[in-house]
Amino acid sequence: MNLIPEIREDVRQKSIARARAQNIILPTFAQQKDPTLVPDAIKTRLKNVGLWDLDPANLFRITWKNEPVEHGGGFGEGNWIEFPPALTGVDATIVGIVGQWFPTGAHKVGAAYGCLVPRLVTGAFDPDTQKAVWPSTGNYCRGGAYDCALLSCPAVAILPEGMSRERFEWLRDIGTDEIIATPGTESNVKEIYDKCWELRKERGDGIVVFNQFEEFGNAIWHYQVTGSVIEEIFQNHYSHGRRLSAYVSATGSAGTIAAGDYLRTQHPDIRVVASEALQCPTLLQFGFGEHRIEGIGDKHVPWIHNVRNTNLVVAVDDEQTMQLMRLFSEDEGRACLHREGIGNDMINTLGEIGISGLCNLVASIKAARYYDLDARDVIFTPITDSMELYASRMQEMKKTHGPYNAHLADQHYGRYLQGTTADNVRELGYADQKALHNFKYFTWVEQQGRTSDELRRLWDEDFWREIFSQDVVDEWDRLIDAFNNDGDK
Repeated sequence: MNLIPEIREDVRQKSIARARAQNIILPTFAQQKDPTLVPDAIKTRLKNVGLWDLDPANLFRITWKNEPVEHGGGFGEGNWIEFPPALTGVDATIVGIVGQWFPTGAHKVGAAYGCLVPRLVTGAFDPDTQKAVWPSTGNYCRGGAYDCALLSCPAVAILPEGMSRERFEWLRDIGTDEIIATPGTESNVKEIYDKCWELRKERGDGIVVFNQFEEFGNAIWHYQVTGSVIEEIFQNHYSHGRRLSAYVSATGSAGTIAAGDYLRTQHPDIRVVASEALQCPTLLQFGFGEHRIEGIGDKHVPWIHNVRNTNLVVAVDDEQTMQLMRLFSEDEGRACLHREGIGNDMINTLGEIGISGLCNLVASIKAARYYDLDARDVIFTPITDSMELYASRMQEMKKTHGPYNAHLADQHYGRYLQGTTADNVRELGYADQKALHNFKYFTWVEQQGRTSDELRRLWDEDFWREIFSQDVVDEWDRLIDAFNNDGDK
């Protein structure tokens, strides 16, 4: 598969000129993996830039390794939360890598960069004549719109009308060119696709759709950047006498779960676990439905999901995540956790965990119980965003369920943490993996214009070796360097 777009030199030169005029420098994938490679001039510039500012220098903050401060931060090892057994109820060590300290407060800004920039530096996307369309159930369109704002590219954000109010307000605040709300909520992905086809028909070449569910740049970014930071954290802090036993990720667009493909190259026996909402059990039982776990999508298997690398499916009740949100966020909930022996430092980090992060935490506990993991085992999982993006959801829970009290907090701690069991799980053998792969047919071939031959190629293990080849990102980085430097000649 050709992952390097054909060079359109005339468009490329126009984009280079625009970048020079606006002092835009693009980071390479290597720099996003290892910010020690970032030029000193950029690091100095960042000292005067806020984490969410619309400053092109923040392109270099598209990394897991940002210092956890809101303004002027540098780089470090990354940010993570180690959940104690008093919280999880299991002996295995569960570690969540924290996405809050990306610009926009979520790691999707990196996935969007992986999709947009290869086309920008080759001239395959022309910001003068085309708009970048970002179909999403939330954070990805925010990431794409933000990247476009930093790169002076027009953007169209598409997301379901039922997503949190904060997402829409923020998109308006950064000046997104168009914001399109489609019918439904988190699980209404087809309606987003339908809107994309409508725009293609109306606008033709005036748009480029960066569909995260089929853009390999999404998966490649996570393979390279998310996978590598997990491996570094494990080797530097958790490897002595222990083993990396599982990686747990909501499927969503299947970008983040691609970090599991990288981790398997380092840990062949790792279990890659896909989490989803019990109310929409697509992978668990080819099911459907609606749910409240924002940011994970469903009702189909993404084109870029290498299901041959998925070992276990875990379905999480959305009521569990919503009540844990209250337990972790409200005063009576935190008092309960303190009574149960959880330290203040741990309690004070719980605001860094958004709703999909809570889903991944629950799925990690379920995986630990299913596989009988013990103190020798380490599980990593992404914490995509923080509670900063869900204030309206907290207000809705208070309005619906009333004030939170100690009695409810004790119940939720016992039921939704200590009482979590290995229910609603599906271990995938070869035939199960192939069945989920074949399930892609109904979305991608019947609806989205892919071919049966393309689908068959996705089952070939060599296909994924080619997709995730280091040669691909090395060539992308070469093109990025050329884009940055050509205008200086």
